[in-house]
Amino acid sequence: MKSRSLRLIRCCLLLLLTFAAAQADGAKDTPAPAKVSLERVVIALKPDKNPELMTQERRRLADFLGARLGRPVEVIIPLSSAVILEGFANGSIDLGYLSATDMINAERINAATLLLAGEIGGRTDYRSYWVALKEKPYASVEDLRGRPIVFASRTSTSGFVIPLWDLKQRGLIRTARPEEFFGAGNVLYGTGYVSAIERVLAGQAEAAAVSYYVLDEDKHLTAEQRARLKKVAEQGPVPTHVIAARASLSAADRAALRSALEALNEPPHTALRDRLFTSKLITVDSVRHLASLRSAIEFLESAPKS
Repeated sequence: MKSRSLRLIRCCLLLLLTFAAAQADGAKDTPAPAKVSLERVVIALKPDKNPELMTQERRRLADFLGARLGRPVEVIIPLSSAVILEGFANGSIDLGYLSATDMINAERINAATLLLAGEIGGRTDYRSYWVALKEKPYASVEDLRGRPIVFASRTSTSGFVIPLWDLKQRGLIRTARPEEFFGAGNVLYGTGYVSAIERVLAGQAEAAAVSYYVLDEDKHLTAEQRARLKKVAEQGPVPTHVIAARASLSAADRAALRSALEALNEPPHTALRDRLFTSKLITVDSVRHLASLRSAIEFLESAPKS
């Protein structure tokens, strides 16, 4: 009888130890919230994201960051990047996913600092493409002289700024007016990559300036649309998109936010990361990351318009 009681006690102790170990392992899987002084964190995604189509992803990102920061997190999609810059300046937005051009503009007004940048295939830059219908005879950007073309938008880094800078580098234009090369009335602007490509597919333009992934990856166009297109030329480098932090945040808050976002690089969270931010998020030197683009923007702003 005594022997059975001892065995029962030993079994109970073993169960208690096993439970305690499991609890300890569970605690390791759930990191302690990073120390952030903000009562609430607001992160703004790029305006070209569709708010309705991304409801689930926005909620998942808010839950993910909220668990790691120990604070409520709100994910918004403003109507324009200008709204994000204004939010940085007035303190209503803490984090923003921006193009490299928008990042430069944010730094100029001391509204934000670069927190993390995208890394694609081990690089922090990518290529811009001129894209045309496959049956067209164009084989280089020089072949597009005097032809109607469409830029992705007036502010797009890979769909306007870098392609225009490339024309200057090739000696095809002297001023910041693309009409100098393509001809008066031949320069159109879309409201994004897809709208620019749609004009090419509809025969309204001979070529479109877009990011490489519009043609090379199965994300923005249907298989049938991509099958009708070809790359005419490429230019770059184009600095990858960045996550910026409000300039008025403390160094401790920026560090906590960076750490929370970097956790997206770990499985099983990479799918959410790629859906929202395209690629791995890494720390970079802001000056070096944006260097190639600064020259292009200076050309756009300082070159005579006639």
